[in-house]
Amino acid sequence: MKDNGEIGTTRDEAKADSKPSRYLVPATITGVAALVLVGGLFLLRHSEAGVSDVAMDAEPKSVAVVQAKSATFRPTRRYVGTLEPLLSAKIGPQLASGFVDTVLVRPGAVVKRGEVLATLDCRNASSASQAVILQARALAERQKAATREASRMGQLLDGGFASANEVEQKQAQAAGNDAQIQALLAQASGKSLEVGDCVLRAPFDGEIAARTADPGTYVRPGTTLLHIVDRSLVRLTAEVPEIDFDGVPPKTPVRIRLLTSGKEVTGEVARRAPSADPSTRTIHFEIDLENTTRSMPVGTTAEIVVEVGESAPALELPLLSAKIRGKSATVFVIEGGIAKKTTLVVLGERGGSVFVKPDLRPGAEIVTQGRSLLAHGDRVVSKLEGTKDTPLQGSPVPPPVAPSAKVAP
Repeated sequence: MKDNGEIGTTRDEAKADSKPSRYLVPATITGVAALVLVGGLFLLRHSEAGVSDVAMDAEPKSVAVVQAKSATFRPTRRYVGTLEPLLSAKIGPQLASGFVDTVLVRPGAVVKRGEVLATLDCRNASSASQAVILQARALAERQKAATREASRMGQLLDGGFASANEVEQKQAQAAGNDAQIQALLAQASGKSLEVGDCVLRAPFDGEIAARTADPGTYVRPGTTLLHIVDRSLVRLTAEVPEIDFDGVPPKTPVRIRLLTSGKEVTGEVARRAPSADPSTRTIHFEIDLENTTRSMPVGTTAEIVVEVGESAPALELPLLSAKIRGKSATVFVIEGGIAKKTTLVVLGERGGSVFVKPDLRPGAEIVTQGRSLLAHGDRVVSKLEGTKDTPLQGSPVPPPVAPSAKVAP
């Protein structure tokens, strides 16, 4: 066992060893806090160094511009019309009923006037026609006999061997037979027309546009078997509002774009209706187009452009450069490096351009790109579209940044 002296010595040594550990923790915390403070100051100075002291309003804004071009503008009207054939007919029986016997053509076939296109099985109509003819022949013989008998009775009347009443009856009988003969002949003529209706022929030179029946189909009067068109001359028909009546008089030149092929042709108004449609209040007009090569399909559409009014001087601007509201167009014009908001009067649009009254000088710089960020009076540096990325001659160059200014890297 240790004595008391040794125990006291051990406690003093433990106290001496614990003194450094008591000061180590506060020192560590103080060091970490100092490091955090120094790091925060460094980040603050770094963030402040990235902020420019130059006001954004003082810097010119980069924009793209185009130069206004002098032009002339004439108002136009656009309509959509339909190409229709010169002649069109739907072929089918008008008197006879029966089964289709033959159909000799198909769509696209070129036919001549009088050419047989189809036939019907009309044996019933033919038999009825023959029966009527035979009845008329028999009645004609009876009428001859009655006429001769009336003549003989007239001779007996002169000798007093027959009464006047008997002679008149014989004459009336002969006249009645003659009337019946005429009725039968008329009936036979109708039956012959019905028989002729069983052979369908082309009414004019043309092409077969549609075939709606085949052999074996039962058809009645009014049924369409074939549709034939003559498109050697095409009629372009369209409707215009009543307010454009004076814009489409006969002989008015027009430009036409065929939607089927995109081909553009010219023509003139051939005829115009004298009155408007009571339900739509539109005016009908037509344009005749030569189509001897049969390159224009009928039943298709075409776009018609008609120029109206008189040509007037104008300035041509891209649609991108203007904000259009009704008849007003708002643009930014660059003058001396300053963007000026200007309102112009719109004359019309064509393609990707807008035409305005020439209230600006030709060649004026009009902002196209960057206009949405501009306000009236902003300073700008402009670049002409289609050129290298250099400012226009005479456009202000941004002033150099002062040495004391801090600019973000």
